[in-house]
Amino acid sequence: MATGLLALLDDIAGIAKMAAASLDDVAAQAGKAGAKAAGVVIDDAAVTPRYVVGFAAARELPIVRRIAIGSLRNKLVFLLPAALALSAFAPWAITPLLVLGGAFLCYEGAEKVYEAIAPHAAHGHEAAVGVAPPDPQALEDTKVAGAIRTDFILSAEIMAITLATVSTGSLLMQGVVLAVVGVAITVVVYGAVALIVKADDAGVSLAAGGSGALRLVGRGLVAGMPAFLKALAVVGTAAMLWVGGGIVIHGLEEFGLAAAGHALHAAEAAGAALLPPAPGFAGWLAGAAASGVFGLALGALLIPTVEHLLAPAFRALRGAFGGARRA
Repeated sequence: MATGLLALLDDIAGIAKMAAASLDDVAAQAGKAGAKAAGVVIDDAAVTPRYVVGFAAARELPIVRRIAIGSLRNKLVFLLPAALALSAFAPWAITPLLVLGGAFLCYEGAEKVYEAIAPHAAHGHEAAVGVAPPDPQALEDTKVAGAIRTDFILSAEIMAITLATVSTGSLLMQGVVLAVVGVAITVVVYGAVALIVKADDAGVSLAAGGSGALRLVGRGLVAGMPAFLKALAVVGTAAMLWVGGGIVIHGLEEFGLAAAGHALHAAEAAGAALLPPAPGFAGWLAGAAASGVFGLALGALLIPTVEHLLAPAFRALRGAFGGARRA
């Protein structure tokens, strides 16, 4: 019996070592995937705060919480199973879906630029496509829904990058790493967003009850946060355009349409040549600018397409299906 017990304990120890090795492998793979997705993560953190700008302070954290829950649902309920299924059965469909998502980001970003340049015309466009909210609660719901839709595209890009990093692993390993990366990135992004949008409240507390230096910091936060949030909203819009444009450009290259990709690489090389002390940063900045210009142009084309073709077609289909259900 003692020998049997020792053998059992030895087996348990072996299983524990295997589990520990697997956990180390998951952590390493998740860290590698998270590093590769860092650019999209930064874009996600820059995009989200603009959905909170303009609401009462009491609604800021609840809105961030609603978006964060929607983001987790996007990653774990929809994107993780879809990524595994596509990887196993239809890897050819990943690029077309990413291109469609990138085009949506371009459309969303171009809408924001249109709203800033011609607010009355932009409001008319929103009414035409059925997104003009009638009351404050509807406005909040519309903003949250828009943030979750945008997060879906950015999350899809993050999950695609993660999947490419662990494509040689088992299906179980892929699923675990996707889940770990999805949860970790959501916590980091929306934790940072919560800190950003509540920094002015922290400033009020410091200004009221801190020492001399802390009071000065608090006043600076209170005075500076509105401008910072507006600037972050601009960065978020730019991020939507350069990420969306970049996704579409790289997707077109996969389809053999390399002209936009060649132009992007030429812009990166030119940027790197202009600033020899920091060629990597300069090349990235030039590439981001080129992707943003492409994204803005594509989004500008999509605005009338959505208003005059896609939105009426969607309403007609919804009416037809609604009529069929009532019948």
